[in-house]
Amino acid sequence: MSLLELDPGFYLKLGVNKMDYEKLAAAILKDVGGKENINTAWHCATRLRFKLKDEHQADTAALEELTGVITVVKSAGQYQVVIGNAVANVFEALARLAGLENEDRQKEVKETDKNIVNRFIGFISGTFTPFLGALAGAGILKGLLALFVALKWLNTTSGTYEILYAAGDGLFNFLPIFLAFTAAKRLKVNQFVAVALASALVYPTLVTIASKSQTIAFLGIPVIPTTYTSSVIPILLAVWVLSYIEPVLDRIFPEAVRNIFTPLFSLAIMVPLTMLVVGPLGSSIGNVLATAISAIYNFAPPLAGALMGAFWQVFVIFGVHWTFVPVMMNNIAKMGYDPLLPILSAAVLSQAGAALGIFLKTKDQKQKALAGSGVVTGIFGITEPIIYGLTLKLKRPFICAVIAGGVGGAIIGGFQAKASSFTLPSLLALPTYIGKGFSGVVIGIGVAFLLGALLTYFFGLRGVSQQAETNSKESEQLIAPVAGTILPLTSVADEVFASEAMGKGIAIKPDDGHVTSPVAGTVSAVYPTGHAIGLISDQGAEILIHIGIDTVKLNGKYFETKVKKDQHVNPGDELVTFAPDKIAEAGYDNTVMLIITNSKQYTVATTAETLAQDNNWLLKLQLAHN
Repeated sequence: MSLLELDPGFYLKLGVNKMDYEKLAAAILKDVGGKENINTAWHCATRLRFKLKDEHQADTAALEELTGVITVVKSAGQYQVVIGNAVANVFEALARLAGLENEDRQKEVKETDKNIVNRFIGFISGTFTPFLGALAGAGILKGLLALFVALKWLNTTSGTYEILYAAGDGLFNFLPIFLAFTAAKRLKVNQFVAVALASALVYPTLVTIASKSQTIAFLGIPVIPTTYTSSVIPILLAVWVLSYIEPVLDRIFPEAVRNIFTPLFSLAIMVPLTMLVVGPLGSSIGNVLATAISAIYNFAPPLAGALMGAFWQVFVIFGVHWTFVPVMMNNIAKMGYDPLLPILSAAVLSQAGAALGIFLKTKDQKQKALAGSGVVTGIFGITEPIIYGLTLKLKRPFICAVIAGGVGGAIIGGFQAKASSFTLPSLLALPTYIGKGFSGVVIGIGVAFLLGALLTYFFGLRGVSQQAETNSKESEQLIAPVAGTILPLTSVADEVFASEAMGKGIAIKPDDGHVTSPVAGTVSAVYPTGHAIGLISDQGAEILIHIGIDTVKLNGKYFETKVKKDQHVNPGDELVTFAPDKIAEAGYDNTVMLIITNSKQYTVATTAETLAQDNNWLLKLQLAHN
């Protein structure tokens, strides 16, 4: 029997082995309800994003217990599993296991989310997420070229500059084509027809005519001269309209000719319709949005900066930050700049600063390790591991970061800094902010980072450091969790436990069915079937109490759990009741195993007694010194 067959999610939570992407993906797939429950699956920079057939089939508690999973977020009609930097590796493994074949698992199911806001946010995120990395990379390249020109390292007339500028600007110039492809996939429309539609909008001849404000007509109807290169809203509207026209055409034409005639008539209808109505309408909406954003920002730039800098990460938590992406890109397309992106860098760096404050202050080694890596990822724009792994869990550091982001954002807003190109807000985005107000960006993100670190260090960890000091004690004793006959762990009839691959420990042949806590600590995991409980002692020992062998197959029969995850327990507190005799009658070994899953950190001594009784110690742990 393999470890994965026992309980992959439960054991991954306990840190049994070094994280294995295949095992983690298998556990996630199981806990989201299996591949049959997945309508769509994709990933962004830090999250696995699912559209599930039935969210009630997903076991959120079990997912959050997995080592490698930071948290689970339900937002905008999506079921999001936050992984962090390893998300691409986990998704690749998930795709293989679920048979996704490197593409979203698209099922023809009716949209069940009636909330129009959630559907809109889901559409926007699903449209931009697939190529967000390429978009950010291209934006940074354009920013670096601007920096090199300012430093006189490159001349704008040189071939080197022209080629590199084409590499950076190509995506933005033909942005409607990228958006058409991803929007069509999201709306279940023929992606190549959508791309052909977008290609017509940026066709060089029509672009030249529009740039010269020349008037042309279609069947005698004048076409408003509009430039669609780098635009966002017109193509999104066009693909949305196409999603209603294409099914009608599919119903009209017989299956034998549908593959030819549906695309033919889709293009013949949609290209003129977009040029005459949809495109100008989308362009007008974009102009209104750009004008409104500019007016609001210009009314009180420091106030706008403070609000965006403070609340941006709150928007991220609820998933509504995606609604700003088309707005910011529209600003760049219409005005040539965006005033919001520089402010967001302060919000991002404030979280990185909070992580630094935790790293410098905490004595908890796990927190310190997570905070240390979080500083690095935060500087490069990835804040989810910091937010869900540290600041939001600890609450005070998140508030400190919000304050710091607001102060930094106010400074940047006061200098009226602008971004010349879209990219993810981070330290790498600095070159895209070169121009008016650039010094304010440098000052603002510096203040946000340092203030986030200082506020967190002095005010953000009250009560946490004392707990860490308690956890630093070097020895502890574990009393018997159940009365019975003591056996060596190596004698049990399961090679995984007997080999001590799970960790060192001891076994007990039970005399009764009452399992109690062997230490003071916190319940870290409760398996739904009740046959296993995870604890973390107040001094840091990670403990697994496993009742019986293969008893997971009983599906909870003969077990009753008495505690919940995150509940604090004291020695002797009841954890589980079970029926050892009935388990044995059902053909299962009822041996109870007490295992220290992080036993490599300790010298473990076992009792010489043969009987386990109340308050008798079974294991003594002494922290090992390297």
